Amino acid sequence: MIQTVRKVAIVGSARIPFCRAYTGYENESNLSMLATAIGGLADKYGLKGQRVGEVMAGSVISHSKDFNIAREALLDAGLSPSTPGTTLQIACGTSLQAALTLAAKIATGEIDSGIAAGSDTVSDSPVVLGPKMQKRMIAMSRARTTGEKFSAFKGFNFGEITPVAPSTQEPRTGLSMGEHCEIMAKQWGISREAQDVLALRSHQNAAEAYDTGFHDDLIVPCAGIYKDNNVRPDTSLEKMATMKPAFDKKSGKGTLTAANSTPLTDGAAAVLLASEEWARERGLPILGYLTMGAVSANDFAHGDGLLMAPTIAVSDLMRRANIGFADIDLFELHEAFAAQVLCTLAAWEDPDYNRAILGRDDPLGSVPVDKINVFGSSLAYGHPFAATGARILGMTAKMLNHLEKRRALISVCTAGGMGVAAIVESAA
Repeated sequence: MIQTVRKVAIVGSARIPFCRAYTGYENESNLSMLATAIGGLADKYGLKGQRVGEVMAGSVISHSKDFNIAREALLDAGLSPSTPGTTLQIACGTSLQAALTLAAKIATGEIDSGIAAGSDTVSDSPVVLGPKMQKRMIAMSRARTTGEKFSAFKGFNFGEITPVAPSTQEPRTGLSMGEHCEIMAKQWGISREAQDVLALRSHQNAAEAYDTGFHDDLIVPCAGIYKDNNVRPDTSLEKMATMKPAFDKKSGKGTLTAANSTPLTDGAAAVLLASEEWARERGLPILGYLTMGAVSANDFAHGDGLLMAPTIAVSDLMRRANIGFADIDLFELHEAFAAQVLCTLAAWEDPDYNRAILGRDDPLGSVPVDKINVFGSSLAYGHPFAATGARILGMTAKMLNHLEKRRALISVCTAGGMGVAAIVESAA
């Protein structure tokens, strides 16, 4: 370990286009998508055949065969076999948490470089059988004789082969993320109209980013696809108003719809981090610095709000950095749902919430709309769970340069009542 903490440079990023589930990537897997994203990053920065300090990546929806997907993906991507790979998972915050973990290792001198990445595919979800059938299959695989194999199915009935449907329900509440967010929207008085306005702005900003060529060097083609297929430049508030509630269909008071919620999405993304010395020795750019991060959690099962934990992580960051919202130029707030972003913004302004949850005498304050997700976010691009953090981090570093801004704040909510946040500063 070194005696002084080193700065952690963000060299750049690469990702494959994000696609709505069951569209462009029906024949792709988490491994193939992740390898493509990392391979694109390696091509971009001349890393093929080279040793990187560590690749840290993960996926939320995973098969048992992908027991260390980070290692397999880096090998498929063409990095040196001497590069170690570590798989982790913290739901939607996976690749941002990977970046923060690698940054700590770079800052302390354990490694000089690292790739943080994530991949998720709903289209290739594992088909899981019930526990009784699983036990029968295990018994049959261990059987040594034909008689033992038949014995494993004694008492079998066809109902046992009914697959267990994939679920996004929280184990502690039995509610889906969308249902939890509906509760939050009601608690904070977030209207459907406000949600639709935020969602429309995300699509418009993302479409403009594409039109101006911002994504040209960020996206690596995959399976013959060159562009995210969820961005809707032609949508409108009138079209959004026709959508029916998606998570509260019975009360007649639901405000979350398919238009103001992220779609199920397939995709992968990767970010290259390094010490300044490592990057400069190789003639690589430094887009910005990952300077600080925080992970938080709340008691969502008892009323804190499943997706409100990022408010805590951001508050902790502001306190540690001794800065306020006025010191932030860009706010990259992951749009799991438009309502989640609006609840977060309302909470930061609320004196009672600040005192009770954030431990602050005065509210963090308001965030100007024109500083939030200025090139669009997850409502437009889509949300492949584990890939979103890397997408946002890579975009943010480039945006600071592109827009000539100094400091950005990243916030990502996750399942399980957690949040991951980070501060990125310009290299200029």
